Order: sequence, then C-alpha cells, then structure tokens
Amino acid sequence: MKLALLLAALLATPAAAQSYRDRLPEDEVVYFLLPDRFENGDTANDRGGLKGDRLVTGFDPTHKGFYHGGDLKGLTRRLDYVEALGATAIWVGPIFRNKPVQGPKGQESAGYHGYWVTDFTRVDPHLGTDAEFKALVDAAHARGIKVYMDIIVNHTADVIQYRECGDCAYRSRADYPYARKGGVAGDAINDGFAGDSVQTAQNFAKLTRSDYAYTPFVPAAEKDVKVPAWLNDPIYYHNRGNSTFAGESSTMGDFAGLDDVATENPRVIKGMIEIFGGWIDRFGIDGFRIDTARHVNPEFWTAFVPAIEARARANHIPNFHIFGEVADPDPAALARHTRVDKLPTVLDFAFARAVNAVSAGEGTDKLATVFAADPLYEGGAATALRLPTFIGNHDQGRAAYFIRKALPDASPSELLARTRLAHAMLLLLRGVPTIYSGDEQGFIGDGDDQSAREGMFASKTADYNDNLLLGTDKTNAVANFDTGHPLFREIAKLSKLRRAHPALTRGRQVLRFASDKPGLFAVSRFDPGTGAEILIAFNSSATAWSGNVEVDPRSGAFTALTGTCPAAPAAPGSLTLSVPAFGYAVCAAGKPQ
Repeated sequence: MKLALLLAALLATPAAAQSYRDRLPEDEVVYFLLPDRFENGDTANDRGGLKGDRLVTGFDPTHKGFYHGGDLKGLTRRLDYVEALGATAIWVGPIFRNKPVQGPKGQESAGYHGYWVTDFTRVDPHLGTDAEFKALVDAAHARGIKVYMDIIVNHTADVIQYRECGDCAYRSRADYPYARKGGVAGDAINDGFAGDSVQTAQNFAKLTRSDYAYTPFVPAAEKDVKVPAWLNDPIYYHNRGNSTFAGESSTMGDFAGLDDVATENPRVIKGMIEIFGGWIDRFGIDGFRIDTARHVNPEFWTAFVPAIEARARANHIPNFHIFGEVADPDPAALARHTRVDKLPTVLDFAFARAVNAVSAGEGTDKLATVFAADPLYEGGAATALRLPTFIGNHDQGRAAYFIRKALPDASPSELLARTRLAHAMLLLLRGVPTIYSGDEQGFIGDGDDQSAREGMFASKTADYNDNLLLGTDKTNAVANFDTGHPLFREIAKLSKLRRAHPALTRGRQVLRFASDKPGLFAVSRFDPGTGAEILIAFNSSATAWSGNVEVDPRSGAFTALTGTCPAAPAAPGSLTLSVPAFGYAVCAAGKPQ
C-alpha cells in the first residue's frame, strides 16, 4: 500500500518540481545568442586584455565585423529576461579563446563570433573568465535553465600557412597522394602509410610528413598559440588548401582558409574527446551544438558521440543534447547524418526554409513535404521531435528578413503579422524551437552573416542603427530588452502554452491539411500519455479561412488554448474552423472517448 501511495505521489508531482536534468531534449525552448552581441556586463574586458588598435585587440564597436563588448557577465545579468521569454535552455555561441583578428590586409575582421579557436580549454578574455562561465551555468541551472555550448572540431583559427601560396586551391588525394611530396611525380614519403581510411594508431604513426600537397608551416610568432599543444603540429591537419564544399574537399579542405583538422587520426579523436569532455566535467553543461558537422568524416562522430554521452552520464547528466549543424535544406541530406554519422540530431534547416517560405505566401505543402520525410531520420519520428528547429540564425539571416525579401512591398504591419505567424509555427510544430536573440525584439537585419548579428545592447554600428525594427519605434542604437514588445509577448505566451501540454513537446504529429497555395496548414498533436488531441491550424493567407478540418473521430468537446475554436465537432471526425488572416488556433480535445 505504501509503495502504491509513493508511486501515486511521484506521478502527481508537477513538472516544475522535477529537476531540469529530467527534461528530455524535446521539452526545451532554446534561446541562441552570440555573447559578444548580447549584453556588456564588464567594459574592462572589451579588448581582451590586449593593447593597441582594433587590428590588435579586435575591438571596434562601430564595425559589424569586430568585437562589440558583450560578455558572460552581461548574459548572467540578463537571465531574468531569458526566463521571462520562456526559454528553458540557452545555446551560447562559442566561448573558446579565439585569434583576435585575421584576414588579408584591408579585409581583416575579428573572432567575436567564436569560430576561430586557438585555445579550446579556456574562455576567450573578451568574453570573461572560466569562473564567470561557471557562474553563468550555475545561475542558469538555479533557474532550471539548461546551457548548451557551441563547439568546433572541424577547424581551428587560420595559423598554418603554405610555402607555395596564400589563398591556396584544393589539392586532391588522387593528384597529391600521401605517399608523394607535392604530387604523383614527387619524392616518396610516408612509407607504409595505408591511407586515411585505415584509422588506426599504428597506421597513422607512419604518416610523418605533412608536405604531400603543400608545404605547411607555422609562423614563429604563433608556434605555440594553440592549446592543447598537440594542435600546433601540422601533421594533425589536412593541409590540402581551400574547400570547394563539394566531393572529398567537403571534409578535407580548409573552411575559408581555416586550418582543417585531420579528424580521421585516432590522436585527434582522443584529443577532441578529452577537450570537450573536460568542459562537461568542469561545468556540468547540458549539450553541444556542433559547428560545421557535415564537414567532418562520419567515423569521427561514431567515436566522439558515444564517448561524450558516456562522459555526460558519468556527470549525472542523463539528457545531454547533441545537435550538429548540417547546413542543407534537404531532409534526406539532414537525415543521412543521423544514419551514417550517428549524430543524435541535427539542426532542421529544412524546417527553417519551409516556414519562411510559407510565411511569405508560398504553398503550405512545403511544410507537409518536410514532415513527410521524418521517417528518414535514424529513430524516425521520435528523432524528428528532437531536431532543433529555427527560422533564423547568425549565419543564414533572420525570418523577418526572408519574408521582407520575398514581399518587398509588404507594409510593416503585414510583415509583423507574418513574422508572428512564423514564430507560432516554430513554437507549436514538432521539433525543439530555437529562437535567435533579437528576433523577439523585431530585428530584421540586412542579410546573412555579419548583417544578421546585431547586438541587443545599444549599438554604435551605423550599418545596424539605420535598420527599421518590427513592432517598435526603437532602433538598434538603444538597448532592446523590452518584455512588452509584441513578438516577445507572443513568444512568451506560446512557450508557456507549449510547456504546459506534453502533446506540444513530446506528442506525435499528424498532418491534417496542406495545399499548394497559401492558406490553411493544420496538424494534430497527441498527448503521449492520454492520447488527447490538440488541433493546430495556421492561416498563411491575407484573407480569413473558414472550413472543416479533419480530427480524430474519438475527440469530443474542444477547448480553445489560443485563437477561436468550436466547442464540439460538426460531426465525428470533422471540426469547423474560422482562422483570421495570418492567424492561428490551438484547439484541445479531452481524452479520446
């Protein structure tokens, strides 16, 4: 009897009382930010402890390609804001020590974004200290907010140079084999090396020369700049010139000149596991977003992922979320990396393209096509529930930008309404909604990359400050942490709704209606425990939509969670709805009869 009472008490425990560690990846609402562009909590670290002009320190808040001063202290001080938005996890852009400035003369920019790593073991001093990162993680955890780190294994900063050239073209294994110096007619080198497909320590011990394609060298001033120290040896890099992002160069070429790590080498695999496992040990973080995951050979991931998951479990982190960046809008290409590479999940670029297209007036069947491919993922629809979904990011650009680009004559009010609809799709459809900082404040941006990386604190960058924002008269020249902004309020409302209903986080999704024209897109999601149905209907048209939508014949009375819903079906299996232009409705049925 006591055991039965105990079990009943546990089952009755509210989700809020459970540890944040108990939440599954699909339970989260993720907020993504670049620390340099979020909030400046300590102006003393703006120059990273360096002295000189911007080409030395990397700091120039007037230029969109340099450090602006945001840091980890600033993020910690703004956790109230993140929590108010309804985010339950923060994906923090890379915080590792970066090469402050690189690039050809006259085209220099800074490592404010975090992807030019030199030291993988410490926080970049522009962003703060290891202790301040620990303080951030602890403060977030105290609120039940998880912290995901953005990590890179594909490349480091551009340190290695080639004797033959500066901006070097890719040289293939066929034309420049490992066994010859500088081409098939060159001197014999690396005797006995059986190629990079034989990924054993014994084989790679025979790869002693790195000058098979080019002659790599490390400038004297940077010979010890990388940490751990083994990363300073060119033998652990591919050294074949710039990737064309096609064929073998996709995994073996330098990413825009960055030093491409030879991830086939067992020493590299072991080293990377120790590097990133160490961050789990030291800080108790909750997940990794993996940059440029598609540009790393699959064998690396099949070794790395299980080791990292084991490290997390050893630290009592049972739901460590790993998601790779595969920048491809084709669901089949995305799914391949979960099947071949065995990545647990990938960022859903297909979802992003479809939502932005539908929100801009294309046929709603574009979304149906994305969801029809869910069985392709390793683990099928269950894995699709865990794919981080997004509609804008720091590389591609913002949702509002894509909608405005497609509809340049749309009024600000129409653009706001369509952007609001896009966020509703993000928060209510399957997957893990990932909000890019600034989107909730109506940021539009001017394009991709640097043009989509406005700061949340007051900007001194003219290229940002002339931007118009949605839903406000403010500009980027002032701080934008307005919890009353219409998009902020909409996201906060939907986040609360999502977290209150397991059907909207863990529930399977069934397509109810889509067409090749703008208008209705509808799905049902089902509570995994009770089987209760929630019908979600979106209208992407500029005119109201009315009609009948299929529902489960066992669903009886309906309640409007948001929008307008009838109290009962018109007939078993059919619900009559009216959805306003750019509106949506969420209609919840009770337990199936």
